[in-house]
Amino acid sequence: MDLNEEYTQVDVFVSNKEISFNPAILIPVYNHEKAVVTTLESVLAHSLPILLVDDGSDRVCQQVLEELRDSHSEHVSLLRLDNNGGKGAAVKQGLIELHAKGYSHAIQIDADGQHDTDDLPTFLATGQRYPSTLISGCPDYDESVPKLRYYSRYLTSVWVWINTLSFEINDSMCGFRVYPLAEIVTLLEQEKCGDRMDFDIEIMVRWLWRGGKVKGIGTRVNYPVDGVSHFNAVHDNVLISWMHTRLFFGMLLRLPTLLRRKLNG
Repeated sequence: MDLNEEYTQVDVFVSNKEISFNPAILIPVYNHEKAVVTTLESVLAHSLPILLVDDGSDRVCQQVLEELRDSHSEHVSLLRLDNNGGKGAAVKQGLIELHAKGYSHAIQIDADGQHDTDDLPTFLATGQRYPSTLISGCPDYDESVPKLRYYSRYLTSVWVWINTLSFEINDSMCGFRVYPLAEIVTLLEQEKCGDRMDFDIEIMVRWLWRGGKVKGIGTRVNYPVDGVSHFNAVHDNVLISWMHTRLFFGMLLRLPTLLRRKLNG
């Protein structure tokens, strides 16, 4: 069966509201000119619309992305940002672009090949079944994961549990997700989220604060096929630490609401 036929334009009902499930793939790219070729090839096998967001890449990567768009124009479009704003900035622009084009959901996948695209049908089926829920990957790592990154994720999870007064978010850093676009774009219009590696975490916390639902899916993760990582151990950890601090005080302001929601189940 053509997955594009299976997963697009399917009408589902949530709280008596009809929602059309019309998804597209979102891939933020920054100087992953080698890995993105392999990633795109594996995603194309699922016959879904794909938006590549070029986050101000160097000319070599620009040319590769233009060639990929031109050679797969039936499925692939390209949004180029003039300056490198960070992964979060690229994802936000991609979400806004896909929403403006009429898609209902965006499936975010990293360009560097760390996500297992064989799990795409599971993410799509879950997004179709729970169209108002943010679906997020829960990584099953192989031996390629850097130990510092692995343990840092656990520390971030502890802060997320504190800042949400909930264990609902199993992993807040995995970039393999299904976003309900209408609700997420409204959130982005009303609240400021980080532009770099802090984005993936912050958007989930703020989503939960607003009463949004989160569902985790186990997925295999490896690091990355071309050895290029844009995670800056100093700069990004400082950003994430500052984000946790801001979110903590935001949690305190929302404490009565969060506690009431928790008590009411």
